[in-house]
Amino acid sequence: MPPASSPVDAAEQPQSGPPQSQPQGQVNGLDRFFKITERGSTVARELRGGLATFFAMAYIIVLNPIILGSAKDMYGHQLDNGQLVTATVLTAALSTLLMGVIGNVPIALAAGLGVNTVVALQLAPRMSWPDAMGMVVLAGVVVMLMVATGLRERVMNAVPLGLRKGIAIGIGLFIMLIGLVDSGFVSRMPDAAHTTVPLQLGAGGHLNGWPVLVFVLGVLLTLALMTRKVPGAILISMVVMTVVAMTVHAVADVKSWGLTTPEWPGNPVAMPDFGLVGEVSLFGGFEKVGLLTGVLFVFSVLLSCFFDAMGTILAVGDEAKLTDAKGNLPGVNKVLLVDGLAVAAGGGTSSSATTCFVESTAGVGEGARTGLANMVTGGLFALGLFLTPLVTMVPSQAATPALLAVGFLILSGSIRAIDWSDYTIAVPAFLTMLMMPFTYSITNGIGIGFISFCVLRLAAGRGREVPVAMYAVSAVFAFYYLMPALGLT
Repeated sequence: MPPASSPVDAAEQPQSGPPQSQPQGQVNGLDRFFKITERGSTVARELRGGLATFFAMAYIIVLNPIILGSAKDMYGHQLDNGQLVTATVLTAALSTLLMGVIGNVPIALAAGLGVNTVVALQLAPRMSWPDAMGMVVLAGVVVMLMVATGLRERVMNAVPLGLRKGIAIGIGLFIMLIGLVDSGFVSRMPDAAHTTVPLQLGAGGHLNGWPVLVFVLGVLLTLALMTRKVPGAILISMVVMTVVAMTVHAVADVKSWGLTTPEWPGNPVAMPDFGLVGEVSLFGGFEKVGLLTGVLFVFSVLLSCFFDAMGTILAVGDEAKLTDAKGNLPGVNKVLLVDGLAVAAGGGTSSSATTCFVESTAGVGEGARTGLANMVTGGLFALGLFLTPLVTMVPSQAATPALLAVGFLILSGSIRAIDWSDYTIAVPAFLTMLMMPFTYSITNGIGIGFISFCVLRLAAGRGREVPVAMYAVSAVFAFYYLMPALGLT
């Protein structure tokens, strides 16, 4: 999600093209390691860029625990909110620092929106939390193996651009629906109503109560700040609406805010709780759901991370003028390797898969061109380990407006790339983006999109244009959907 970013001062604008020569005495070890001068940057710009990136993506510290903490596994267990905050900031800090040192690019990482909904709403209800996180670890291992063999780029090329964009849009629409439901703006119609309408406005067809009003005001404030291109718009809106919620809670009779109550903690600083770190069962999920379903779950996590990370890496690299004439990022395999490690690390800490954040463009807009910016961003995330009480007082009504903003930005940035005149790609993309929110499943959206793409290309006499990998994956999805009819579930 690209937030608004501040322009670099004209006098400090980084130079593109060949690096400027500089006397050896002026190039210290830090400069040589991160290639600061070589990329036309300065230490000041890198520090400022790292700060901008952190504030642009710090909302994930609040949002990820809310998404994961609101779900239950098959045994009815919920993850502790405070432990989720620790896991989220720990993984974001380590992954971002690692990307800076190994990849030397200004790309920060944190728990990915979209993939955390896969874990919370698809995996966890069918197994235990350790089982679900084990599948995230396996997805990360697969990513690293694909990078090592060069398969990651080849597999990505097998999926047409339009369908990739459809997947991104579907995830955007899905997380928008999650935000509407978690905030109370939309609620499920009780089965006793005997109606074909599954959702309704508010709790009874109307918007009632202070919490919903806080959400509505938060949405309007977030969108207004984004329209004004204010840097860190999402984080600013969260802070402001949390203060509003605290004020409302202090003066009004509010029965429930949901998971968290907006009250100032007695002590805003506390030691981190690492209780979720290492709570992983690598293969327990397969015992619960079976081999084929388990493989498809891992595949869903893999795809959610796969395309989002690849697109983000290339987008940020291009914005930072780090790509070559063909649009490729030199040293991309190191970047992709760290991304795979981050996915696995997210499962290992129970914070869901960690991936590259396109909010890193905020730091690039401030002049960041090297991994030094990540040292700042990662260091600030590390400080969040000791501020858990502050984070856990943010109500979902103040945080979920971010989901609508992110969903809009995903949709607006992807929908133009679909060729709507070619029905063999437009229809599968359309089905993909709609089936995700309508079936409450990212897996279903991907599967239906893949199958319909293969069928329509065959119907149009263009079957040879479909890569073998697409046929193979579509066949697996088709068998998965036919399993109940075949008596295999």
